[in-house]
Amino acid sequence: MESTSADAPTSTETTQYDTTANNTPTPPTHLQTLSELSKARLSALVVSTTAFGFLSAGPTTALAVSSLPTFLAASVGTALCASSAATFNQVLEVERDGRMKRTGNRPLVKGVVGESAAVTLGCVTGATGGLMLGLGTDPMTTVLGLGNIGLYAGLYTYLKPRSEWNTWVGAVVGAIPPVMGWTAAGGSPLDAEAILLGSTLFLWQFPHFFALNWMYRTDYKRGGFAMVAVNDPSGDRTASLIKRYGVYLASLPFLSTAMEVTSPMFAVEGIILNAYALHVANNFDKERSNANARKVFLTSLWYLPCVMMLFLLHSRRWHEEATNDEKVALEKEDKNNSLLVAVQNFVHDVQSKGRDLCVHEAIASKDVWVGSESHKTPLDGTKCPISLGKVVAESATSVGVVSEEKLTLKEEVKSEETSKLDGME
Repeated sequence: MESTSADAPTSTETTQYDTTANNTPTPPTHLQTLSELSKARLSALVVSTTAFGFLSAGPTTALAVSSLPTFLAASVGTALCASSAATFNQVLEVERDGRMKRTGNRPLVKGVVGESAAVTLGCVTGATGGLMLGLGTDPMTTVLGLGNIGLYAGLYTYLKPRSEWNTWVGAVVGAIPPVMGWTAAGGSPLDAEAILLGSTLFLWQFPHFFALNWMYRTDYKRGGFAMVAVNDPSGDRTASLIKRYGVYLASLPFLSTAMEVTSPMFAVEGIILNAYALHVANNFDKERSNANARKVFLTSLWYLPCVMMLFLLHSRRWHEEATNDEKVALEKEDKNNSLLVAVQNFVHDVQSKGRDLCVHEAIASKDVWVGSESHKTPLDGTKCPISLGKVVAESATSVGVVSEEKLTLKEEVKSEETSKLDGME
C-alpha cells in the first residue's frame, strides 16, 4: 500500500493496449483488468515487506510448520487489503487519472470496467482480506490491515490534490505492512524490531518517491496533484529532501546495532549500501536532470531488498539457535520439518561464507597472518575496530556495574551506621 510505488509507471500505464495488424486495440483480458485495478505490482511489494516482517521474528517462530497458516493468512490478507485500497483510490481519482499520460490507460479511465463493478471489487477484496486477517492472525494485525485501507483510499487520496503532506501520509501507509508481518508472528508494534522495520520502509519511500515525482512533475501538474516537485521548479527542495531522508535511512543500521537487534556487521555493510545511495542523491543535487532522478529511483528499487536481506542475515534472532526444548517440540510437531531445517542451513551457510570473506571476522579469529614463511604471526584481533569497539563497550558496561555495586554497598553501610546511631539515642 505504499504511495511511492503506487504511482510508479507500469507497462499498461505507459503504453497503449496491444493492437492487431489493423491497429485495432485488443481489449484487455479480465485478468489484466483485475491486475490493473488491484495494482498487482504494488500488492506484490506489500506482500514482500509483510513477509519480511514475519520472517524477522526468527526461524523457530516464522518457519515452524504451525506458523505456515498464519504466514499465509497475513500475506494473502495484506495483499487483498492492498488491492482494495488501490481499487478505491482509482475510483476516486478516475477524473484526474484521465488527464495524465501515465494513467490515461487505466481500466476505469478507458471505460473497460464500470465504477459500480470497481466499487464491488474493492468491497469484496477488503472484506475478504479483513476476514482472513481476523481469522488467521490477531486483532492488532487485522486493525492495521483494515486501517490501512482507510488511510490510503481515504486521507492519502483526499490530500493528493490538496497538500504536499500526502507524501508523508503515503509513507505511513507503506510503513505498516512490515509491522503487520511482525505482529502476525506474535510481536508487538512497540517492539524494537517493529519500530526499525516500519522506520526503514517509511524513510525509504522518500528518495524513491521524490525521484519519481521529479521525473513526472509535468504529468502530476496536468493531473492537478499537489506534489513537492510540482511546486519546486528549481528542484532545490526535491534534492534537499532526497538527501535528507537518505541520511536518515543511512543511520538505521547503526541504530539497529546499538539496540542489539542486529550484529555490528549490518552497520558495516550498511555503510556500503548507503554510501552509493547518497552518491546518486548527491549527483541529482548537482544536476537536477530526469536521468539523475531515474538513477535515484532505480537505486531505491534494489536497495530495499538488499537491506531487508542483510537485516535478516545479521538479525540476532536468526543467530540464536533453537533450545533443546524447542527442537523436541518441533520434532513432535512435524518429524519432516524440512522447510525450517533447509532455511536454517541455508542462512548458516551464507553467514559462514560471509565470515570467510569478511576482513573483520578474519582478523578477529586470527586467520590473517603477516611476515615471512619462517616468521608468520597472526594479526592481533583485538586491534580490529569492531572487536575493539565491542571490548570498549563491554568494559564500559562492566565499569558501570561495578560502580553501581560500590555505590549500593556504600549506601547500605551508611544506612547501618545511621540505624546504630538512632539506636544509641
